[in-house]
Amino acid sequence: MPPSWLRWIALLALCAAYLQGGLVKAMDFPGAVAEVRHLGLDPAGPMAIATIVVELGASLMVLTGVHRWLGALALAAFTLVASFLANRFWQAPPAEQAMMANAFFEHIGLVGGFLLVAWEDRRGRAGAGRMP
Repeated sequence: MPPSWLRWIALLALCAAYLQGGLVKAMDFPGAVAEVRHLGLDPAGPMAIATIVVELGASLMVLTGVHRWLGALALAAFTLVASFLANRFWQAPPAEQAMMANAFFEHIGLVGGFLLVAWEDRRGRAGAGRMP
């Protein structure tokens, strides 16, 4: 098991894009709404708010350890859905397919990372007798 500070830095790195994205969206809410509209989601305002809440709230859950497994699963699900909405490389023009495919599979890697965090957190809690 790595030292606790190194483990926390690894979790911070995993959550960094979500913290940055959530803060940028919160500080530029009209831009966040425009981004949601660009993806074809409606109603855009509430969807933008939900995105900010998930990105920031679930990241904080992962970083603080408060229901870490649930925060990790929320970010995994969010990332999977977002990947299929924003990185549809199979529908992109040929000139854009390689870059979009790369982004898609990078996000699938993040999904895997968050699933491992959730798994490890639940397993650790079960081993410590903290799970019901």
